[in-house]
Amino acid sequence: MRKELDKVYNPKQFEDRIYADWTEKGYFTPEADPKKQPYTIVIPPPNITGQLHMGHALDETLQDILIRWKRMQGYAALWVPGTDHASIATEAKIVEAMKQEGLSKADLGRDGFMERAWAWKEKFGGRIIEQLKKLGSSCDWTRERFTLDEGCSEAVKEVFVNLYEKGLIYRGERIINWCPHCLTSISDAEVEYSEQEGHFWHLRYPLADGSGWLELATTRPETMLGDTAVAVNPNDDRYKHLVGKTLILPLVNREIPVVADDYVDMEFGTGVVKITPAHDPNDFEVGLRHDLPIINVMTDDAHMTEDCGKYAGMERYEARKAIVADLEEGGFLVKVEPHNHNVGECYRCGTTVEPRVSKQWFVKMEPLAKPAIDAVRNHETDFIPERFDKIYYHWMENIKDWCISRQLWWGHRIPAYYCDSCGEMVVSKEEVHTCPKCGGHMTQDDDTLDTWFSSALWPFSTLGWPHQTKDLEYFYPTSTLVTGYDIIFFWVARMIFSAVEHTGKAPFKNVFIHGLVRDSQGRKMSKSLGNGIDPLEVIDEYGADALRFMLANGTNAGNDMRYSDEKVKAARNFANKLWNATRFIMMNISGSDEEVLGLPTELSIEDKWVLTQLNDLVRDMTDNLDKFEISVASQKIYDFIWNILCDWYIELTKPRLQAGGETALNAQKVLVYVMTSTLKLLHPFMPFITEEIWQSIPHEEESIMISKWPEYHEELDFIEESNEFQKVMDAIKGIRNARAEMNVPPSKKASLYIQTESPAIFEQCAVFFEKLASAQSVEVGGQFQIDGAVQVATDAARIFIPMEELIDKSKELERLNKDKQKCEADIKFLSGKLNNPKFVDKAPQAVVDAERAKLEKATQRLEKINESIAALG
Repeated sequence: MRKELDKVYNPKQFEDRIYADWTEKGYFTPEADPKKQPYTIVIPPPNITGQLHMGHALDETLQDILIRWKRMQGYAALWVPGTDHASIATEAKIVEAMKQEGLSKADLGRDGFMERAWAWKEKFGGRIIEQLKKLGSSCDWTRERFTLDEGCSEAVKEVFVNLYEKGLIYRGERIINWCPHCLTSISDAEVEYSEQEGHFWHLRYPLADGSGWLELATTRPETMLGDTAVAVNPNDDRYKHLVGKTLILPLVNREIPVVADDYVDMEFGTGVVKITPAHDPNDFEVGLRHDLPIINVMTDDAHMTEDCGKYAGMERYEARKAIVADLEEGGFLVKVEPHNHNVGECYRCGTTVEPRVSKQWFVKMEPLAKPAIDAVRNHETDFIPERFDKIYYHWMENIKDWCISRQLWWGHRIPAYYCDSCGEMVVSKEEVHTCPKCGGHMTQDDDTLDTWFSSALWPFSTLGWPHQTKDLEYFYPTSTLVTGYDIIFFWVARMIFSAVEHTGKAPFKNVFIHGLVRDSQGRKMSKSLGNGIDPLEVIDEYGADALRFMLANGTNAGNDMRYSDEKVKAARNFANKLWNATRFIMMNISGSDEEVLGLPTELSIEDKWVLTQLNDLVRDMTDNLDKFEISVASQKIYDFIWNILCDWYIELTKPRLQAGGETALNAQKVLVYVMTSTLKLLHPFMPFITEEIWQSIPHEEESIMISKWPEYHEELDFIEESNEFQKVMDAIKGIRNARAEMNVPPSKKASLYIQTESPAIFEQCAVFFEKLASAQSVEVGGQFQIDGAVQVATDAARIFIPMEELIDKSKELERLNKDKQKCEADIKFLSGKLNNPKFVDKAPQAVVDAERAKLEKATQRLEKINESIAALG
């Protein structure tokens, strides 16, 4: 049953209705079908704290395009949705909300806090999922997962225990990155570095024997309270005699040794380095080599500890000012130099990270990294674009052990248990209450795991691992991961090494990398700039299809794109064009569905031309999507609909549609065939409008979503006839251009005289010159000699149009002479300006060049005007 399209395209009237219908009919839910090939995408799980932003919109649009395309190709296409618990971000939001109520984590206790956290998840966790649905995401919501759900939690424990038993997870004191705001450790990948203005404070440390002092420089004088040595290079002749001696640490008056270590660069600064093992990763390594004590001088929130004397309790930067003042007063400050250096910040909150020695849990990365590198080198997984594999290799080949413990409550609690009596530690998938050694009570580790630890298991934990489920057997490894280049380290690399280690297979065949969505000026969208665009507002104004098409059309693999309102409006205008074209077709279909479905046996030359164009489009778009050239494919379907179908073919069919009978029916059949095929090609990009139109035109499958993707048919490539018809098209375009240049309105009819060596095709298509080129008569022949005629030349023909039939000669001469006077005045003004030495010498070169360009254009325009006047005689 065909439904009638509304007169006006209004996506608000049908997008939600169509999505509900798709969901109700189960179109998004594939079965493990041995007769079909699987195609799987797992969604990069958005945070439960999150709201749909333009980056999400791009990411989900690209995934949905691929899933819808593969579904139409006959694959069992599964798109697994879900959300991430996002431990740091979520806990920070909950703590902030509690603060408004005058509550802290300590007030609630762990159990009370977790109750509140789960309530938060229930309230806000589904918000972004509903927003994804507004975008048209065809995820299988029956398989929706959450990184803290029971199945994912089981997978996390399985992996932790497996790695621990293999010696790949260990607990120890190491220097880690500490966020004083989030109050937790973070991994190296979660630290963002930026160059900032700072200082080098040059200090004197006196020798204990009173024989002199050593000068050194530091960017962080507040850490000197934790210095436990000063280091020099063992090959530095300036200081060899001092190695083994002791210095007096200024302000603290503690004796510290001078040690020799290759870490010190003799050429940098004075060649002397203060060693603070508790607050610098390089110093920590030096400390291990020389068995130096470790003195932590800062609290969790970056205030000085109680052991810091007069500085105790001061915030780190407040302490820096006080310490520098005291060093100056004591004669220990030599000078202060400006110095730009890289400063690490927490990627979540932007707080400057504090390197800090802490007892944490780590994953030993080197044994895991090598097989993951091999998986990409052996093309088990390919990056698109390929250049991103170099970034992957660089990071994986230089990877350090991964700090996985976090001092948070919201997350996967570390499955390690400690005996309250004897200190025995047990790592177990099951809860342990009694010590196996002494029978004492066991307490579970307070820390939780890094969010990325569970996210790293996402491609297989979501499909049922560690259980050998039907889904895991059929849909894993997954086919394509779509993600931004900004989380290659955070997520992509960790998924690859986790999957190779725990499943023996790379987690996905392809990693399709896209860039960021920037604003119209090319700036990154951010709260601070206030330039973020809410996708839901765009959808409300223009419809989801317009936003999707703009994003797909504007993206190139691996590169950033710019958002602009004008591009969304253009996409909506495109949808409107398609809508109106469909309405025209439907108003001209007189036959039943059965009568107009399928191609006629007799095809006219314009039918063969459009079918050839369509056939080429099917082949090219399929090839583009195979290569992840999504923007190229979107541009091709846009050009076909706008230029080939709407601007040309529909116009070409009008004479036959008006003729009635079998001639009209044949035209209707081809129109329906071309339109249904076109809608299928457009569907992955603009799913809502294509479904609404599908229900209004003759069709076979009940939904375009489950219709078959068009295939290239050699028998529909009428190359010779298409090339012949192109001769007519070129002639019509040439005539239109000539008339437009002369400002001749379409209503003004004129005779055409066509001189060609291919007379048959032009005679056959004379009616198209009358309908599309404003011809009142068409004469085709070998030679014509027409004085005062406008001439149009193409590769296959020369067309003569009597001038007097196009324009009123006297009026046209009057118009041309007015244009000539204006042009001559422009030339005189610009020439005078450029002949003035004061202007040429004093004006910026760019301004002078611009004026010269204007003069050149005006001169060329005058030549053309004079030619036109001469042609009129």
